[in-house]
Amino acid sequence: MSQILVVDDEVGIRELLSEILSDEGHQVRVAQNATEARQQRGRGRPDLVLLDIWMPDTDGITLLKEWSASGQLTMPVVMMSGHGTIDTAVEATRIGAYGFLEKPIALQKLLATVGKALAQGAAPVAAAPERSIAFLGRAPVIADLKARLERVRDLRAPVMLLGEPGCGRHLCARYMHRTNTPWIAPADTAFLDDPADKQIAQASDGSLFLRAVDALGRDAQRALLHHLPGIERCNARLISTAGPLLPQRVAEGHFDSKLYSVLAAVTLRIPSLREHAEDVPEIANLLLARMAEAKEIPLKSFSTAALNQLRMYPWPGNLAQLETVVKSSALVAAGDEIVPSDVGTALSQGDFGSSSLSGLPLDMELREARDAFERAYFEYHIAREGGNMSRVAEKVGLERTHLYRKLKQLGVAPPRKSDP
Repeated sequence: MSQILVVDDEVGIRELLSEILSDEGHQVRVAQNATEARQQRGRGRPDLVLLDIWMPDTDGITLLKEWSASGQLTMPVVMMSGHGTIDTAVEATRIGAYGFLEKPIALQKLLATVGKALAQGAAPVAAAPERSIAFLGRAPVIADLKARLERVRDLRAPVMLLGEPGCGRHLCARYMHRTNTPWIAPADTAFLDDPADKQIAQASDGSLFLRAVDALGRDAQRALLHHLPGIERCNARLISTAGPLLPQRVAEGHFDSKLYSVLAAVTLRIPSLREHAEDVPEIANLLLARMAEAKEIPLKSFSTAALNQLRMYPWPGNLAQLETVVKSSALVAAGDEIVPSDVGTALSQGDFGSSSLSGLPLDMELREARDAFERAYFEYHIAREGGNMSRVAEKVGLERTHLYRKLKQLGVAPPRKSDP
């Protein structure tokens, strides 16, 4: 029995299609707008979607683009419209739609198209990245980030992405990469020891992506500065990431100012997950659905209370930590629904704080290493206490006023809403 999702804002059409397809032996789910369609898609992958183009909240083409960008377009989608044009049909097909039905829909045309789409299976979509900026959410602060990324996307100047680890810097870097050009992302600094610039040359006319340049020691900084002319000669766009305090490190003389001025020709700040906490429930559902489709976890759903718990958590590890907790919550949940106790168990078992401490770079100067340790230490305790700053102060042995002063000094943002 095939599962078909019918998305149309006209109740008469939904009921008619549902009746016809049910009589053909299919299991039919319905949605009256894009919001409900997103929710239905989040609960599991249908075998086929019949998607209306003109809807009051979000048009079908935009929703199709969302699914494609987020990797959710793993099923055939047939677009429907009473005002179809050739241009619209071509655009839908380019994005990944299987076909196009014009209203009023003839019965035989409907059944023939549905039969062929189901027989084909997954829609012929161009391979999408494992993750995309669609995973960052849709909050105003993310919409602003996407607009800024779009403005600099076609520039050739070096771009530096400043943000906390796990906040999506890599997704933003991939978004700025031009398709059908080389993408070179060295795993370590060994490429800096090559005087012939062999690995750099592989990025010719493409992108050279350097992670966490703020962790580079003095020697590596000098070596990278030496290689900059070679990067420019091969016309490779340099995209780098760093923590939010790198400008402060430059001002204090801990990072080469000449290197920074080149790497940060264009600088974009990537918000932490707690700055757009309203996106957490949708991102969590999206991750859950993808994991279930990949057979990494059993098919589950979050209770409303569990989603609220995720939304209120401070997420020191950002998206990377959220993904780990979503997977762990699904695996420990006894029933089909993930409840707050399951999320609590996953958070306590994840011990994100300890893993972040063990991952501290050791090639820093003592002062820098101490600051990095203290940042991870306080983020760990803030996460463990669920953002309750009174309990954090008690745990770390500091007066609350002193604690806030210390966090400001380290660049650690406390939760926006802390308990009294």
